[in-house]
Amino acid sequence: MVDRKTFQLPRKAIALVLAGGRGSRLHELTDRRAKPAVHFGGKFRIIDFALSNCVNSQIRRIGVVTQYKSHSLLRHLQRGWNFLHGEVNEFVDLLPAQQRIDEESWYRGTADAVYQNIDILETYRPKPEFVVILAGDHVYKMNYAVMLVDHVESGAECTVACIEVPRHEASGFGVMDVDENGMITDFIEKPADPPAMPGKPNMSLCSMGVYVFNAQYLYAELARDINDPASDHDFGKNIIPHAVKNRVAAAHSFSRSCIVAPDEQFREYYWRDAGTIDSYWDANIDLTATVPALNLYDRNWPVWTYQQQFPPAKFVHNHLDRRGNAIESSVSSGCIVSGEVNRSLLFSGCRVHSYSRVNLSVILPDSTIGSRARLSHCVVDSDCNIPANMVIGEDPAEDARRFRRTENGITLVTRKMLEQLT
Repeated sequence: MVDRKTFQLPRKAIALVLAGGRGSRLHELTDRRAKPAVHFGGKFRIIDFALSNCVNSQIRRIGVVTQYKSHSLLRHLQRGWNFLHGEVNEFVDLLPAQQRIDEESWYRGTADAVYQNIDILETYRPKPEFVVILAGDHVYKMNYAVMLVDHVESGAECTVACIEVPRHEASGFGVMDVDENGMITDFIEKPADPPAMPGKPNMSLCSMGVYVFNAQYLYAELARDINDPASDHDFGKNIIPHAVKNRVAAAHSFSRSCIVAPDEQFREYYWRDAGTIDSYWDANIDLTATVPALNLYDRNWPVWTYQQQFPPAKFVHNHLDRRGNAIESSVSSGCIVSGEVNRSLLFSGCRVHSYSRVNLSVILPDSTIGSRARLSHCVVDSDCNIPANMVIGEDPAEDARRFRRTENGITLVTRKMLEQLT
């Protein structure tokens, strides 16, 4: 058992958030930004969830590894995550790709991204004993300190957080088998036919992309991997399978560290990869439910972010035929609504003009919905101006011609798409 000083384990760790992902499955939504910088939940960016988990878990030495179209992400981090106190060794360190190996070597994979920053990690004092590797593009609330305790108690060199996923959805994950002692006996990255869990033929045990490593073991493994010409230099494809082969990888169940308030025991363990237009829309619309699966109102586990100084949301006018209202919706600061909003999420600074209708839609910051426009099942990117009388979401063929429409009927609208119509 770990001694009574286990509360100090977060102080011995450093977290590295891998935030260089291209997010290609989000299509035009990531044309101008990396996936971790995509807006989420009315006022946040996706990366805020991993960073907030770190701070709330008392892991306050954090590195953010960036690469693809990182300007908006870096700006967000500089403005919203500068509240940690460097004088007591708290920080969010920005680690953009710097071609440390040679002039042509950008980050070639998740493992290479960490390898190219080992020299920086080794300068931190006190030296980290544990390295927590996190994906910057997942939405969830988790206490990493609990996972650190489980990692130390297991005696493993690395620990992989895992969650049960319906088998038909598991082909996009790393899937594992675990023995009775919690050690991982097999790990397959994104299998076409995911193996089922023992006794649960319809479920697979999947990696969440959250890892804890003993620091010296990790550095040695990355050095070994970088010299393997057959490697993809990726944690899921190379580092974790090698640790499993050597019987030094343990599993940590998300159910042990998922943050659920005392009055929320009936809720599911919430973890989402909002990596497609459909899943992004679904995860945001989830938040408009009377009792959403993800609780953003828990003051004991706040989600931190950068906020512009907006006035409160406002609803006008007091006339029966043009009274602004929002039903089962989330409306952020700075919004002015004089149309109808139903089961939708408005980010900050949006305008919904008179006689317009917004239904089951996600409207990103500073967008305007013109008078008598009708939107249904849409994702509208930031700074869009939907013209008066425009109808989106009612004619599939017309939506597909003008915008991007998914197979599930969600229409993505961007400013560039709108400009091409004029």
